[in-house]
Amino acid sequence: MLDNLRSAYNVGSIFRIADACGVSPLYLGGITPLPTHPGVKKTALGAEETLPWSYTPNSVKLAQTLKHEGYFLLGVETAGNARSLFDLEKISLSQPVTIVVGNEIAGIDPGLQHLCDTLVWIPMRGYKRSLNVAVAFGIVAYFLRYLTRGTLPEDIDEGSARG
Repeated sequence: MLDNLRSAYNVGSIFRIADACGVSPLYLGGITPLPTHPGVKKTALGAEETLPWSYTPNSVKLAQTLKHEGYFLLGVETAGNARSLFDLEKISLSQPVTIVVGNEIAGIDPGLQHLCDTLVWIPMRGYKRSLNVAVAFGIVAYFLRYLTRGTLPEDIDEGSARG
């Protein structure tokens, strides 16, 4: 779930990452640019045409619906109550997971944070200790793929994907 992202380029990058990782659908909320935006198309490179997605003006309502349907909402956030991404190894993730990322400056809306089953931050070094939202989404998506022992979609020839 992409909540109020500002940058169309970040949205396009997330479409490519989600496609590569086998994450779908993508839920776009609030002011998040849609796949018809030229900036999304430029960075998604066609992933926006094949990956299922939907839009809602209200991410909180969508999150409530997803929780009611049994989804585990995993927020990626640097908030004080967030736990390390690596702590997910201690959680049984037997239900479908929705990764929630927020605005590049403000993060995930507090009302949406409250609905997340857990918030995680990505351990890192350096002075800034922050990552681009698309990069953070990619790290979390691939880590979840690892934890759930997921494989790449079977219709992909891994040899050709390594190019």
